[in-house]
Amino acid sequence: MTFAEPYSELDLDDAQLRAYFALMDVAALLRHRVEQQLREASDLTYVQFKVLARLGLDSPTGSLRMTELADEVVYSRSGLTYQAGQMEKAGLVERSPSPDDDRGVIVTITEAGRARLAKAVPGHIEVVRELLFTTLTGADVGALGALLEPVLDHMRASPPRSATPRRKSSAPQA
Repeated sequence: MTFAEPYSELDLDDAQLRAYFALMDVAALLRHRVEQQLREASDLTYVQFKVLARLGLDSPTGSLRMTELADEVVYSRSGLTYQAGQMEKAGLVERSPSPDDDRGVIVTITEAGRARLAKAVPGHIEVVRELLFTTLTGADVGALGALLEPVLDHMRASPPRSATPRRKSSAPQA
């Protein structure tokens, strides 16, 4: 594809552009519908659902360090701190100091959090199955995973956002 100036130096062919836009549109449409379902079924945002799922389904102890959780849910430290505070107020998680690090915080799912997760999961699975998987064969699903996993690994190879150094204040020192 030939682009007009100043984009004439872009080096994406038609197939790459089609794949890129299809991926972005599928992700946006799926995310919108998943968010809608989660709000209606369990009054959770997608990020809150991912936090509960990581704690309740993926962590054998039901607990993770806040920085590890931020990396896994692909969310900023400050954003996750806010979400964890909201979830703690709702009784879905508890936060406690890390026994290994004075600055670290551990987030643990509560029984109420497990109940909310159990309420959200069936509808979540139904929406994902309906929107993403009904038009794909088993081989397609395997191919999709095989295509996306190395891309995800490549993207995660750079330091996660939660590990990115914070910017220093540019305010003059007194």
